Amino acid sequence: MISSVFVLLKQVLKKWDANQNMVMSFRVSDLQMLLGFVGRSKSGLKHELVTRALQLVQFDCSPEVFKKIKELYETRYAKKSSEVAQPQPQQHRSPEALSIHSSYDRGSTVARTSISTTNIDYPALYGKYLNGLGRLPPKVAKPEVRLVKLPFYTTLDELLKPTELVPQNNEKLQESPCIFALTPRQVELIRNSRELQPGVKSVQVVLRICYTDTSSPQEDQYPPNIAVKVNHSYCSVPGYYPSNKPGVEPKRPCRPINLTHLMYLSAATNRITVTWGNYGKSYSVGLYLVRQMTSAELLQRLKTIGIKHPELCKALVKEKLRLDPDSEIATTGVRVSLICPLVKMRLSVPCRAETCAHLQCFDAVFYLQMNEKKPTWMCPVCDKPAPYDQLIIDGLLSKILTECEDADEIEYLVDGSWCPIRAEKERSCSPQCPILVLGSSDVNGLLPTPNGNGENGKATADVVDLTLDSSSSEEEEEEDEEDDDDDEGPQPKRRCSYEKGLVSAC
Repeated sequence: MISSVFVLLKQVLKKWDANQNMVMSFRVSDLQMLLGFVGRSKSGLKHELVTRALQLVQFDCSPEVFKKIKELYETRYAKKSSEVAQPQPQQHRSPEALSIHSSYDRGSTVARTSISTTNIDYPALYGKYLNGLGRLPPKVAKPEVRLVKLPFYTTLDELLKPTELVPQNNEKLQESPCIFALTPRQVELIRNSRELQPGVKSVQVVLRICYTDTSSPQEDQYPPNIAVKVNHSYCSVPGYYPSNKPGVEPKRPCRPINLTHLMYLSAATNRITVTWGNYGKSYSVGLYLVRQMTSAELLQRLKTIGIKHPELCKALVKEKLRLDPDSEIATTGVRVSLICPLVKMRLSVPCRAETCAHLQCFDAVFYLQMNEKKPTWMCPVCDKPAPYDQLIIDGLLSKILTECEDADEIEYLVDGSWCPIRAEKERSCSPQCPILVLGSSDVNGLLPTPNGNGENGKATADVVDLTLDSSSSEEEEEEDEEDDDDDEGPQPKRRCSYEKGLVSAC
């Protein structure tokens, strides 16, 4: 028993020595491919890369790492493997670096996708026996690159998981080919889907590209000098937004690239070639079968599942206006505009993000339409992220909009109630300041009422309106004389509703 253990240990040490010798003979590109395979850093000088690779051999002795080392060594020295080569399936293989082979069973509706880096298809060997050795220590699962969910795209199938674009040489411009085939069910979904516009189906095969970062879901990001070729034709890629500011680099809208119109909608294989610039950053690509949604469909979904009950909104108002004992300022009310800050029109579907701290809403209709054209998902009120899955429709403000049609602003009170704030009416031509009475016996000289009669029905003293010029006074006196002569004539227009003889004290 002891002798067999020593034999096994001797074989393990021999294999470690063989792998170390292979690693020592690698070039920089081989070391980078090995480190990228296990998710380690690929930057640095050659001796730093060798050190990391040797540590990998010593501490991560998984079958997959051994296979990768042997594969790179055989590729470099053009030697065929005789120990671990697996029989190749009867399927077309691509000799390039990035090859995606999708096949399907006739009785199955889900495509199988396997990724290979050479002509030999190496399956996962974790948990199996290798060269007569016992079960090796378990390997920690490598985190995968994840892409953020896009509200306007519903994923139906994942044709290719995010796979890193690995440079094959030191050239700045790299090419990575992919080969895959659709299942009959996927072809049928595409053909039977409705058209969003002429030539554009709602069910699509899209290509998504992002940074190779496993720490968090990644947004779409194109590498420099990107070009996508589907079969024999190049696919259009969104261009840059023009920038009028000097010194500001123009931005490019990075969205999923629709490949459907250039693909073979049959059991035939499709070839995709991604051309990209290798400038130090690592990128990953993924292929998905998606259904593209419209802003009207997202609005209908939001109305179905995203309405917040008026009582809950009322409780939120009370919470906002609740008296804080530590604060010296008491808030008795908060004003909310019924005008959308996006388009300056009256709200129709009041909406806001659940993470926003304000009560002001914006119109969901226009917000979704704007993000359909140029997705930013930023709140127009507080300029903070307002993604679709966090949007709510304010049930209380929706009710207020139907009850208050003659006001553009309301005020919430501390008890959760509200009152409309209507625009002030146009000021009348009547003076808004106290009236000075000339010749009055009153001490202050103020006329309390604009009547011609005094307090006891007595006539008050004559007053003079100093706001009129002399010519106007003469014209009015002439008009009064004409009125005495002809009582049936038209009445003259007066500049003020008060009687003559009033003077402003302002």
